[in-house]
Amino acid sequence: MPDYDVSVPLDTDYYELFRDVPAADRAFWDRARAFAIETLDEVTEAWDKAEYPLHLVRRLGELDLLTDGVAGPGLTAMSPLAAGLVNMEISRGDGSMGTVVAVQGGLALRSIALYGSEAQKAEWLVPLARAEKLGAFALTEPDHGSDSVALETTATREGDAWVITGEKKWIGNGSVGDVTVVWARDDDGNVRGFLVPQDTPGYQAQTITGKGSLRGIHQARIVLDNVRVPLDALLPGTRTFKDTATVLFATRLGVAWSALGHATAVFEAALSYSNQRIQFGKPLAGFQLVQERLTRMLSQLTAMQLYCLRLAELDAAGTMRPIQASLAKYHNTRAAREIAATARDVLGGNGILLENHVIRHLADIESLHTYEGTESVQSLLIGRDLTGVSAFR
Repeated sequence: MPDYDVSVPLDTDYYELFRDVPAADRAFWDRARAFAIETLDEVTEAWDKAEYPLHLVRRLGELDLLTDGVAGPGLTAMSPLAAGLVNMEISRGDGSMGTVVAVQGGLALRSIALYGSEAQKAEWLVPLARAEKLGAFALTEPDHGSDSVALETTATREGDAWVITGEKKWIGNGSVGDVTVVWARDDDGNVRGFLVPQDTPGYQAQTITGKGSLRGIHQARIVLDNVRVPLDALLPGTRTFKDTATVLFATRLGVAWSALGHATAVFEAALSYSNQRIQFGKPLAGFQLVQERLTRMLSQLTAMQLYCLRLAELDAAGTMRPIQASLAKYHNTRAAREIAATARDVLGGNGILLENHVIRHLADIESLHTYEGTESVQSLLIGRDLTGVSAFR
């Protein structure tokens, strides 16, 4: 048994922002909360062993928690607020499972729902939402991460087929899934999306090992060696990189919510620990320095909540601009890193024990800080919006 109980949710909501969450949204939140609590020991063990607990992914599908608010035939309606709360709560439990939601729903499912044909939607949307099938989103390449617009993977038309050649890296579910949305340049140089079953000849995926973050989900390096797919594998709605960017912008708000989940977990762990840990004859909570640190963390956490809630409102109204999601991602992953570092310090040596969860969240936040656009890229996007001047070229 752990020496300290720091995993019980405290529902920190200093400004009562979530006091009046509608019942339909609360139902999603409650299911996500129950999942996070019930699976905490399993996800911690999986993280420690660098194993991917696919049965938990299936459970997320059974609970209807994988759609990230994507709308489509056969999918349960989920508001932007509900989608955010699910992202937050699953990530409060575990970043790897939070990333599953981002990959399966936010990227793969969303790409098909936005740009797929009716036949493609009928084939894939419900199975992906229920985790009967696992999906991947292959954009990043070994030499193109932040500059993904410069991707080199090609799709050449040859008679009644597309032939895809190239490499991808950091692809969640890319080695253990069923279908991968592969982004490639066609004969005219336009960026298009293709549905590639992972058992297609020439599709070679190797799980990346040695990760110090998100150890409970498998990401892959993929080689596409003259992979031949039929013409109807093309997502017909994809025509330029702007379509790819639309998917990425939509998921950045989800990343902001996920960062909030991580930050909530480590703040509450620090608060609980400070009340239980006795030093120099009194609880840590009784020391001025600890109270100042808790206050600083709370101020950052509350700001993160405000960002998320306001953008959920704008998203629901259909008025959220993509760059506003970039600002939320920029702010919340930065703040989550700072909160996690402070929480680790509050727990002292106990902060590096997996049983106290803080070190796991601290490590996983590093991935959130990078994927879906690094801090540097987000700042340049925001800077261009502010000044009207692009610093990319």
